[in-house]
Amino acid sequence: MPGDRELLEEYVRAGQLMQLATVRADGSPMVGNLWYDPHFAPDLLRFVARHDRWHGADGHRAGGHGPDGQGDGRVGGSIVSVPPDVRAGTVRGVAFTGVVRTLPPVGVEAAARSFLDRWPGAEVAIDPGRLARHETPSRLYEIAVTEWVLFDERRFPDESRHVLAAARTA
Repeated sequence: MPGDRELLEEYVRAGQLMQLATVRADGSPMVGNLWYDPHFAPDLLRFVARHDRWHGADGHRAGGHGPDGQGDGRVGGSIVSVPPDVRAGTVRGVAFTGVVRTLPPVGVEAAARSFLDRWPGAEVAIDPGRLARHETPSRLYEIAVTEWVLFDERRFPDESRHVLAAARTA
């Protein structure tokens, strides 16, 4: 039987969208759905967003790079691995906390290509060269995960919530 870490990585890889929570400049919370590219050891979640939309602008602000230069980068989110089975009353997925930052133009091409390997249709929105030169409204963001919560009501019916520290290095 796979351990918690193996299940966590399986569920994160199997997920399609992550829900990302940020706090707006006015202090109000906001949640958005984003395609993501996961990496492990260190645990990172990368996503592409327009810098002029809330999840881009607020994520950027959260990283301390917004118009007011404030923010500590903290975000939270979740990934549902498989659709909930309402009839069985079970859910499998993960939640996470982390710190988001905008990837700098230097070196962003390799990260963009990795994102495109996972999401080949995203070429419409991002071109690695143009992204590196900031010639597109999109930016590549990276969440350094600080903590995971593995949630599996089917495999662990008595204690479905398992907290795991994020892996920092390989």
